[in-house]
Amino acid sequence: VQLVESGGGLVQAGGSLRLSCAASGRTFSSYVMGWFRQAPGKKREFVARISRSGVMRYYADSVKGRFIISRDNARNTVYLQMNSLEPEDTAVYYCAADFGSGGWDDWGQGTQVTVSS
Repeated sequence: VQLVESGGGLVQAGGSLRLSCAASGRTFSSYVMGWFRQAPGKKREFVARISRSGVMRYYADSVKGRFIISRDNARNTVYLQMNSLEPEDTAVYYCAADFGSGGWDDWGQGTQVTVSS
């Protein structure tokens, strides 16, 4: 599946951004979807994931209470609403799809989020 992220940009600390990830294909609702991020000089880290139906959501401790993952299966899109952004949230954000293999099977190209202090 092809994944295309959008919505990144430059924002001041305390601000908000909403990332989108549009997926190709007709079986989007069968994928578990996730968001990851990679800051300069650091490993890629898990941010959030959402179940196929959208009912179950999981977050990294670092973003819990500030970020919200959601999905619209009719639009083949997963979102990441990011609130109360901090400079430490600066990273390239990637969405990923899990087809049920037990791992993340496809990745988007990433979108840059920069939070200024």
